[in-house]
Amino acid sequence: MVKVRKEFAQNMFSLEGKVAVVTGATGALGSAVAKAYGYQGAKVVLTARNEAKLAELTAEFKAEGLDCAYIAADPVIEADAKKIVDFTTTTYGEINILAVCHGYNKAKDILEQSIDEWQQIMDADLKSVYIICKLAAEKMVAQGRGGKIVITSSARSKMGMKGYTGYCASKGGCDVMAQAMACDLAPHGINVNTINPTVFRSDLTEWMFDPESAVYQNFLKRLPIGRLGEVEDFIGLATFLAAPASDFLTGGNYDATGGYWAN
Repeated sequence: MVKVRKEFAQNMFSLEGKVAVVTGATGALGSAVAKAYGYQGAKVVLTARNEAKLAELTAEFKAEGLDCAYIAADPVIEADAKKIVDFTTTTYGEINILAVCHGYNKAKDILEQSIDEWQQIMDADLKSVYIICKLAAEKMVAQGRGGKIVITSSARSKMGMKGYTGYCASKGGCDVMAQAMACDLAPHGINVNTINPTVFRSDLTEWMFDPESAVYQNFLKRLPIGRLGEVEDFIGLATFLAAPASDFLTGGNYDATGGYWAN
């Protein structure tokens, strides 16, 4: 009979005592992931560009008893990314989890979008991911205890869409880059995976959740699960990929689309 360790089974989704960095922490998904990690027992460093929002969010988390800190930085700037890593290790001694939740899009037809605008999308959604993952991975390797890198990509990484030539390219590159990073970092015990979401509720997407709107009804035609995503639907996968339960999984692009990829 195969032996199942009771201690592992009881704690396989726990992040107790881990140190997690969450980029894009002021966004809907980033803030949800940061809070979920905190609830799971992790010490969390929140980072984004808006210091005022970070301070407000951190105060909210601390009021709930979560162990957290923040640093305002832009991961597309190498010096800023280094500050994030250095701040985390100075504050908490190590980095065990990196959750990349930042992103940017400026939807335009290829005939209308300037090359500079396209490059801005690529820098925000691909170059910055490479930089922060590289610097965090270097720290994890030096620590010698492995780690987890969880990158928020997009359903659009596998499927084109009108007006999304920059975004689709950046997210497609992100998926394949994560697979390559997984191969590079596996010998060091570092797992790298992406989460590929469809539309999730946020301040920016709230208008899309009106059940009477043509946009919402059109989405439902392509989502077998019958609704758009809520943050609770996202944090389960984000926790799983950061926790011991996913120790054997690396290089994956995980569907968080309500069945969109299957339809």
